[in-house]
Amino acid sequence: MTNSYEGLDDAEVAAAAAHAGADVVRALYGRRLARIDKGAGDFATTADVEAEKAILGVLRAARPEDAVLGEEGGEQGAARAGAGTGAGAVRQWLVDPLCGTLNYAVGSMLVAVNVALRDGAAAVADPFSGEVFLTDGVTARVRRDEADTALVPTPATRLVDVNLDPPFPSAPGFRGVGLLAHPGFADRFRPRVVSTTLALAWVAAGKRAAYVTDGGDLSGSVHFAAGIALCRAAGCVVTGIDGAPVGRGGTSGGHGLVAAADARTHEALMALVRDGR
Repeated sequence: MTNSYEGLDDAEVAAAAAHAGADVVRALYGRRLARIDKGAGDFATTADVEAEKAILGVLRAARPEDAVLGEEGGEQGAARAGAGTGAGAVRQWLVDPLCGTLNYAVGSMLVAVNVALRDGAAAVADPFSGEVFLTDGVTARVRRDEADTALVPTPATRLVDVNLDPPFPSAPGFRGVGLLAHPGFADRFRPRVVSTTLALAWVAAGKRAAYVTDGGDLSGSVHFAAGIALCRAAGCVVTGIDGAPVGRGGTSGGHGLVAAADARTHEALMALVRDGR
């Protein structure tokens, strides 16, 4: 049997996998779905699980030797031997099959499907707009109706998404809600809170001026890796909320995330963060 993914580069594999997951998310939208309790108020739904299965089906067919870290299924394949730990480490895909589960469960369409090769290609799919944002690690583009357009970041909208979901590891030194309340923020920006990393793709595409969230080193996170890769390839400025580079290759890096369309926007946000501390 011919492998339909034969000859595809990693960016196209990521896009195909994200598209497969998005098809499932869209098909199950609005249905009464079983919930799987993860503790601490977090949960998954049948859509999360089934979307991850669809993504894994593509990755296994296209890259059978690669390892996978999925939000729902955990590590599979050679990742258990130490992916990302140095020379000779296996390639590992990071999969978040439904980013914005709570949004989805209450009928909001603000969700994303994230697929990223660690330190490599990545794709973010919007199941409801039909857009797939993808990068080969060098260039970034959005695919609509089978046509690709380069992603061009811009701060023109002045809209900044700030993630307000717990936990808050940097509190009380930094709180997202405090940034929104800073008088200097309102002077220059307008707040948005979408509770999904789809907002990172929007920064790369020029729909948002920036995105800010607290957390640890997010470069190896199934939630954030694809969006970070898109922003980097599109030419955005990406650091932690401490201003340090976001880690690559398994190294520790910046704490949290500030992804901005340009250096001027990034510096303005970092000044507000420093002032708030």
